[in-house]
Amino acid sequence: MSGFNRLALFDCDGTLVDSQHAIITAMAAGFISQGLTPPPDEAVRRQVGLSLDAAVLGLLPVDADLGVAAGIATAYKDAFYENRTRGAVMEPLYPGLVEALDALEAAGFLLGVATGKSHRGLVATLDHHGLNGRFITLQTADRAQGKPSPDMALRAMAEAGADPATTVVIGDTSYDMVMARNAGTAALGVAWGYHAPEELMAAGAARVCHDYAEVPAAVAALVAAS
Repeated sequence: MSGFNRLALFDCDGTLVDSQHAIITAMAAGFISQGLTPPPDEAVRRQVGLSLDAAVLGLLPVDADLGVAAGIATAYKDAFYENRTRGAVMEPLYPGLVEALDALEAAGFLLGVATGKSHRGLVATLDHHGLNGRFITLQTADRAQGKPSPDMALRAMAEAGADPATTVVIGDTSYDMVMARNAGTAALGVAWGYHAPEELMAAGAARVCHDYAEVPAAVAALVAAS
């Protein structure tokens, strides 16, 4: 293990930032663009973490027209971009995040992100909060296979010089936990996002943290135990 770097690989939406309102608003615009009633907010939250295309399909009937799905996705991206340009996208950081990143770096961990966001969207979010330089690998669902495929985690480890025994995935949804399991890494759930703690545990989380103050020690313990 000593030959590999240690990597803390974070999800973004629901883990680093609370982006649910921006996502729900853009998804509603996407559905309205196709003459459809927007899905309930909770249904949208349950899809957060997947790639946009997968999330849209998850909100439509199984026999939905793929052209309609593509139209929703396009309108979603247009609405999100327009709202961000107008300064109307609110994606606040979760409390204690910056201090947790500081503690992880002080303990020798490299930091990365693996998210269902687009690369453009992730960079815009990190830039807004002054965090872009904190992460050495940025994996997005428009440049790799989306969760729960292990692809983003595997790419992140390759870029960081880490391996499964020295990597912990930190996320708020079952998709994050299954991605970690598929990649062979430890999985740490967080309770402040969009899936319930019991779902995270059932999907493979080693434990669930209830605030960011718990995260650095939990990550270090999972790597030490591997």
